[in-house]
Amino acid sequence: MADVAMPRLSDSMEEGTILKWLKSDGDEVSRGDELVEIETDKANMTYEADQDGALKIVAQEGDTLAVGETIAQIGGGSNGAGAATKEESQASGAEREPERGGDDAAEPAEQETEAETATAQAEPEGGDGQPSDAPQEAPAAAEGGDGQPSDAPQEAAAAAEGGNGRVKASPVARRMARELGLELGRLQGTGPGGRIVKADVEAASKGGAPQAAAAPAEAPAEPEREEKAAPAPVVSGDGQTGKGETSTQDLSRLQQTVARRMAESKATAPDFVLNIDVDMEEAVDLRKRLKAAVAEGQPVPSFNDFVVKASALALRDFPRANGAYRDGKFELYSRVNVGVAVAGQDALVVPTVFDADTKSLGQIAKDARALAERVRAGAITPPELSSGTFTVSNLGMFGIQSFVAVINPPQAAILAVGAMGPTPVVRDGELVVRNVMRITLSCDHRILYGADAAEFLGRIRERLENPLQLAL
Repeated sequence: MADVAMPRLSDSMEEGTILKWLKSDGDEVSRGDELVEIETDKANMTYEADQDGALKIVAQEGDTLAVGETIAQIGGGSNGAGAATKEESQASGAEREPERGGDDAAEPAEQETEAETATAQAEPEGGDGQPSDAPQEAPAAAEGGDGQPSDAPQEAAAAAEGGNGRVKASPVARRMARELGLELGRLQGTGPGGRIVKADVEAASKGGAPQAAAAPAEAPAEPEREEKAAPAPVVSGDGQTGKGETSTQDLSRLQQTVARRMAESKATAPDFVLNIDVDMEEAVDLRKRLKAAVAEGQPVPSFNDFVVKASALALRDFPRANGAYRDGKFELYSRVNVGVAVAGQDALVVPTVFDADTKSLGQIAKDARALAERVRAGAITPPELSSGTFTVSNLGMFGIQSFVAVINPPQAAILAVGAMGPTPVVRDGELVVRNVMRITLSCDHRILYGADAAEFLGRIRERLENPLQLAL
């Protein structure tokens, strides 16, 4: 059988997490079929089969593997053969933990391979919380040495406790339960050995999860419902520090990447900042005319689109502003791809407007809106996030007059755009009110020096103050 390796779905990807298998173990797949959904440092992506054959799943949902490691195998054979290899894998690989509940030696192994034991069959087919391939899975997962099913109350309780009182659950299930405020100890797992899996938590959040077997003297149902309505947070410390109860929240892979790259930028890039005020009066007039002329249903270019176009034209004239500093060398790019910072997925995402210097204002407006929608829908692709040569970040819509943006490494610079508004200025010796906007350029001093950066920023202002140049 041919190995299916964890793919490199972006230029900065080093590892990925299996979010969901879209095919079951033993399924016959064809070239081009979607196999699995993978979480990368950029976005969530689906990966397709590159050949025909029977699928043997190696990495389970929730597993995080380095690029190049085997996540599955595809080869010849029928579904029956795939099921057989699945049982062998469960007997000798990831599911190598005792299911009799009384072997204390099983706990260290469980801790080390917890991510490996989240099963790919955890997605419910109906509303009963059972795995989608329950007829195949139940015999292999349920045997406890005496042929009894794993959902018997005594065995479920023993498997859930793992011999030392620790609830057995997959990492994905633990994270979901923490986010939803559910107590794992109150759920009955449907995974191998009574393990609580993703489907159990999802069913519990909808009120349909199987509950753990109740003791005769269990508290009445009504107080239990009240307790569920106000779940206790994850508490750190004794709660007497004056800060109150402290809850912790895991970062998504995207948030981890943003944190790492921003720290890398501040730690490695010797940056400096320039700012300048731009008279946007003529740009305001031009936008009014464009709004009147544009066809119904077509997007009207925003002032941010004006900034993207002006920056792209200026980048053509200043190649090093469109470059990067890497390993003691300048990288200069032939294409001008402007990234537009968008708030989405609880993190800052920067999709790319490709070849912005050659596109019209109308096309930039269409591209920017489509990219923002894809970001908020979680459908953006890694190439759309990793090909920018310069970045524009705009907080003007929040009333921010000016701010300093952090450089998106390894880019040479980033432009921060503040709010535009009526401002008293002197024109021809007279005090007049004009629409003024402040823009701020953060530069990596290793590639973009002060004089060059000042000329580059001045060129952007020149284009914005003479906006007809943007339409040529």
